[in-house]
Amino acid sequence: MYPLRRNRRLRTSEVVRSLVRETIMSPNDFLVPLFVVEGKGVKEEIASMPNYYRFSLDLLEKEVKELWKMGLKSVLLFVKVPDNLKDNSGTEALNAEGLMQRAIKTVKNATPEMLVMTDVALDPYSSFGHDGVVADGKIINDDTTAILAEMSLSHAKAGADFLAPSDMMDGRIFEIRSLLEDEGFHDTGIMSYSAKYASAFYGPFRDALDSAPGFGDKKTYQMDPANREEAIRETLMDIEEGADIVMVKPGLCYLDIVRDIKEAVHVPVAVYQVSGEYAMIKAASEKGWLDHDAVMMEQLTAIKRAGANMIASYFAKDAVKLLS
Repeated sequence: MYPLRRNRRLRTSEVVRSLVRETIMSPNDFLVPLFVVEGKGVKEEIASMPNYYRFSLDLLEKEVKELWKMGLKSVLLFVKVPDNLKDNSGTEALNAEGLMQRAIKTVKNATPEMLVMTDVALDPYSSFGHDGVVADGKIINDDTTAILAEMSLSHAKAGADFLAPSDMMDGRIFEIRSLLEDEGFHDTGIMSYSAKYASAFYGPFRDALDSAPGFGDKKTYQMDPANREEAIRETLMDIEEGADIVMVKPGLCYLDIVRDIKEAVHVPVAVYQVSGEYAMIKAASEKGWLDHDAVMMEQLTAIKRAGANMIASYFAKDAVKLLS
């Protein structure tokens, strides 16, 4: 009771505040998304994601070495596939010498201890820009999961540590886990995008990979932003099917979902701070309307405070520089 209890005593200096701080950020909290393209000597800035780039394999090698020196130990790989290699069944995704498979090997050769996670979805490979096989204007679930399982096996054979299915097809975790077990990849993990919402925040990411849907939208497989309990059902099913880590995507608008899932499960929870969240901070700070670093760290802290064990963020390098 006041005045015996004065809460401000614990805020009197930075030393005291740091001593009692409940949420601590470190380089170990981050997954670094990396965009990979064909070519040599390519470092292309993404127009809608200032200061973020697509890398050819030779410069990817340089980038991951820099990340490792900074203390960033986990990457999440995405590939931009040439249009001439796209079709309706993701044929190129199964190519043992495809861009993703070579990117995995490049990272592992450059930094053998780096944890490599790979995007598993058809949209970068699809002539329709959708996450699944298309027939009569619909996304066919079971045909898609069979391809995703084969894609996952191909990534595992190339050296991926974790597979990250981002498609939101029903049953794909079971299909992937079953095939990995049958083929002896018992230690290859799965980080499932378990609660991935049909969000308006993905635009810059689709620019980065040229993977926007060619027709319609993704609302028949990604979740309705209005739903909360559904996220718990989706996540629990993925865990039952064999997911080792579960993810909520996007981040800031879904922190209630992060907390709900954290309280409902006993596996690590990842959060993806998505491209739109990144672009908004960049745009506002360029206008002088926000303090870039302060807002960046406040958002990242909020995501971790809500329950995230790890955060996939385009701000990882910027944040680690501040933390150090």
